[in-house]
Amino acid sequence: MTSTPKPPNWFDISMDAWALAAESNMVISMRMGSLALGGPNAAREAERMVTEKVAANMALGCDLMRGKLGNSPEAIVSGSIAHYSKTVVANRKRLGDTLAPKVSESAGERS
Repeated sequence: MTSTPKPPNWFDISMDAWALAAESNMVISMRMGSLALGGPNAAREAERMVTEKVAANMALGCDLMRGKLGNSPEAIVSGSIAHYSKTVVANRKRLGDTLAPKVSESAGERS
């Protein structure tokens, strides 16, 4: 027996938005740490931040105009959250992997 997907409701959407906001704040903190370290990695991270945001906004706008996000307000908001979540999760993983060794190494040097 197949089931029909449940349409998104505003409570579920608000919980997804809250989770995205929390994860985005974590990524912002990690990026600020990366920028504070300076050097060529900081310059690359700053460029990446701008490039990703412009690309994500353009892609979302195109999807919205083509109707790929759906017709209802709930579907559009839910699709927008899902769109941004992919990049935020990928950045959290990437930044977590790249910053962890540097933080632990610098902490060990202070001891």
